[in-house]
Amino acid sequence: MSTIGASNDISLAVVFPLPFQILALVGLEILGWSTNLHGLDVAGIDVNSSLELRTGTATSLPAHLPASRQSSSLVALYNSIYRIFVIYSSICFAFWLAWRYTTKGEVGLVDVFGYIPAMASLTIICILFYPHNTLHKTERRKFLYAVRRCLFSSWDSAVYFSDVILADIITSFAQVVGDVWLSLCMLIPGNSMLRPQSGVGMSEWILPTVMSLPYLVRLRQCVIEYSHEGNRRSLYNALKYASAFPAIYLSALQRLVSGDGGSHIKSSVKTEYWENFIFWLWLLAALVNSLYSFWWDVTNDWGLDILRLPSNDERIAHLPYAPARRPFLSRPHSATPLVSNSLDLQESEEPSRSFAEVANHKRYYHPFGLRHSLYFPLLVYPLLIFLNLILRLTWSMKLFRVVNVSSHADITNFCLKVAELFRRWMWVFIRIEWEMIRKGREGHMKLRTDDEAMDEYEYEMVAPANPERQ
Repeated sequence: MSTIGASNDISLAVVFPLPFQILALVGLEILGWSTNLHGLDVAGIDVNSSLELRTGTATSLPAHLPASRQSSSLVALYNSIYRIFVIYSSICFAFWLAWRYTTKGEVGLVDVFGYIPAMASLTIICILFYPHNTLHKTERRKFLYAVRRCLFSSWDSAVYFSDVILADIITSFAQVVGDVWLSLCMLIPGNSMLRPQSGVGMSEWILPTVMSLPYLVRLRQCVIEYSHEGNRRSLYNALKYASAFPAIYLSALQRLVSGDGGSHIKSSVKTEYWENFIFWLWLLAALVNSLYSFWWDVTNDWGLDILRLPSNDERIAHLPYAPARRPFLSRPHSATPLVSNSLDLQESEEPSRSFAEVANHKRYYHPFGLRHSLYFPLLVYPLLIFLNLILRLTWSMKLFRVVNVSSHADITNFCLKVAELFRRWMWVFIRIEWEMIRKGREGHMKLRTDDEAMDEYEYEMVAPANPERQ
């Protein structure tokens, strides 16, 4: 690292040390989640049914309740999260002001008052586990239950979609989780808050292992889903999270062999990263993880067609498409078929056409690469696809910066962490939208199957005509 770069890192550590950076990123995610719920509600998406949110202490909100009842419970939820953000940011800001007042911007006072960021973090943790019925105990308890399900649920328990969203958000905090470990190392006597230390010898492998834990949690969920449903899609999804491990550990190994680390297995001569074979292995692993994750986001998490391989039926059809329209159902429910009025109108006008034919016809009449049901403005989708690709690639570059522990606290890395939270914030909108659409389609097909079974049952229950009377 150059002298100028080291000086900038020290200046940032004086003004905004790593523990406060962690608290700020958590606060941004709290605000982001509340705006996610708020925006989805404004867009007319049934968040309660999609996320399987529990609005009471023991039971979930029935899907057949009126839309106003479900919307009011969601409004109360994200308003509570807004208030939690205000309380959280006020506490963190007060401790940061105390830090700035006591250190006065002097490098020599940073370690003297290093207990202030520690006290801020401890205060937040104590409030999170505060047992009395105040400070939004319901939301705090539900969050802790969700974290416990993600981490310690049994192999025979169900994986809720809300837990999947939570675990995916935590994967965006992979390096932040590593920053927590580095912040704890700062408190060890002899270490300094001006420059993070991850340890020496084999302890240098603790940091990449800690950063891998969020991906391990999500990988475990995919394996549980496969054990319950036997769907190979869950295995392919698990492969996406497993592909992050080589990128993380190869980046850590890169630091050792290049001569930047303090391990006994490092090279005796410092070399540039691109001068050894491990760098190219890491580059391959990072590209595979980024591109595969990007493809999965667009095709499976968002349900868009731009990267989907066409089926045999789709290859022979080249029909024009009409501009995407928001579904006419202002607030669909999981118990209500997600079918627009325009589709119902076509069925009534053409009674001889089957539902499969009408659905197949409508499938081609949507903007290229997207889908027919779009709840957000049309231009949002190509913009999010482009930003998701760019930020996916920068996320892998950020994971590579684990090779230089001191870079965890620099301003560039902090901006990259904010960019990843922004990417995840955008991802949540389309992910929950697609989940609602998918559940609506499955509910519609199940309803049709039940109706057909009932018709067949009623037909079989009709008594045969008496041939003697004919």
